[in-house]
Amino acid sequence: MMFDAIVIGSGMSGGIAVKELCERGLKTLVLERGRKMEHGTSYTDWMQPWDLPNAGMIPEEELTRDYPVQSQCYAVTTATQQYWVKDSEHPYTTPENKPFSWIRGNHLGGRSLMWGRQTYRMSPQDFEANAKDGHGSDWPIRYDDLAPWYDHIERFIGVAGSREGLEQLPDGEFLPPFALNDAELLFKKAVEDKFPGRKVIPGRVANLSKAQPHHEELGRSSCQNRSICERGCSYGAYHSSLSSSLPAAERTGNLTIITDAIVHSIVHDPKTGKATGVRVIDSNTGAGQTYDAKVIFSCASSIGTAQILLNSKSEAMPNGLANTSGMVGRNLMDHLYGMSVAGVLPKGPDTYYHGRRPTGLYIPRFRNVTEDGEFLRGYGYQGGASRMSWRSAAIGKPGLGAELKERTRKLGPWMIYIAGFGEMLPNPENRVTLNANKPDKWGMPTVHIECSHGENERKMVKQIMIDGKAMIEAVGGTVVSSMAEPGTPGLGIHEMGTACMGKDPKTSVLNKHNQAHDVPNLFVTDGAAMASGGCQNPSLTYMALSARAADTAAKFLKEGVL
Repeated sequence: MMFDAIVIGSGMSGGIAVKELCERGLKTLVLERGRKMEHGTSYTDWMQPWDLPNAGMIPEEELTRDYPVQSQCYAVTTATQQYWVKDSEHPYTTPENKPFSWIRGNHLGGRSLMWGRQTYRMSPQDFEANAKDGHGSDWPIRYDDLAPWYDHIERFIGVAGSREGLEQLPDGEFLPPFALNDAELLFKKAVEDKFPGRKVIPGRVANLSKAQPHHEELGRSSCQNRSICERGCSYGAYHSSLSSSLPAAERTGNLTIITDAIVHSIVHDPKTGKATGVRVIDSNTGAGQTYDAKVIFSCASSIGTAQILLNSKSEAMPNGLANTSGMVGRNLMDHLYGMSVAGVLPKGPDTYYHGRRPTGLYIPRFRNVTEDGEFLRGYGYQGGASRMSWRSAAIGKPGLGAELKERTRKLGPWMIYIAGFGEMLPNPENRVTLNANKPDKWGMPTVHIECSHGENERKMVKQIMIDGKAMIEAVGGTVVSSMAEPGTPGLGIHEMGTACMGKDPKTSVLNKHNQAHDVPNLFVTDGAAMASGGCQNPSLTYMALSARAADTAAKFLKEGVL
């Protein structure tokens, strides 16, 4: 069967690409390498604490054997274990002195089920940065090109946030924000008074603070403030492919989904210069199959897309599909992650809060915006304040009866925690290649990842810690813990680059429409397309690029351009 479009991957970008293509009347096939999952019935958000096997803890022997990389993510528990790949079954390699933590989930919906849902736009200065400082390829688009697609995605998925009028963090189409709590408001005032160029705002999050009619039509409802989102949400209160984009595509009647389909390569016709289809391997039987289409979207994640393109070698393209520039696999980026400061606020307000919000506070970038930095680009902070409760007064401490009850009625002090997220410069030496001599169990070359932080990132880390400590102390807090070293690249789970957009086909892989320079009916709209990453969580940008590219592809097909 010939499809109008094939989308490889069903996660954040794939789900949106599928929805937009189907809504434009294209018969669209989704190829998902993982197993089928269903919204609601496949989740574990019904579990109470006493329902969790081993109190949520996976045995150390099992973690060491099967999840040595995935277990580095905070969200890996017995309640979420089904979402994470077994590293023992999906190997990859890195240089001995350059570890990279590739966090993955192979199932329908991909990491859209597992994401942290922080949702921010990139700014005009982010799209101009490469051209100004010479790192990476110049973006072939600017903020104004993507702004209406940011609007489109925010309205569809639902983003709770506040309008702040900041140039470095553009406002969007927001639902009511999840308000800052009393200690965070105190922190906000102290930071903004002492550092006038800094702002503390409610974290912008893709959870429905107030469901709209078009959300309810898809069976989604407002957030219940449970903060167990990593298990999946049966209410559909946060955006995922399973809760919103795939159901929207299904109701068009134009969607076909095939799961357990490992994409081997994309078929290329040297006579026309176009891609004609996708070769897959059934992950259960090992049987091969080729599916044909007029347009192909690769949304397999930054590293997954690089693997597919590099493995799609032919006589016409011996270095991999769409790789005449030699840039496929290069410029791998992730956000600086893991640097944090926590402090006790001994004179905080004597109040508490209701529920568990799905977000906290956000401090937008200020270095090289309102304050200078001894490095290029910048960083923001995510965090929050919470009050130490009866747990700290009761668990693991002696006491019975009335004395214990009285002790647990007294709330402890407020704790404030902030963690920096910094931009990593594009660097062609940070790259993905293939291990032809180390095949996986389906006979495909495994991935080799070489990625490390550079001097600019190291300077940034130092300043992140200085600024974080100063802001905690500005509100009268006492710093009680800090993490001064960045996490291994990959742990930000924001991998980007590897098939970057650009104006020059010699130094980039994709044009302004997310089309491959070399293959006009091949579009890449996942993190691989990013020419730079800013310091904001990137998923919103992936989705906006996906919607924009799907609109372009549908128009080109209608006009006979493709």
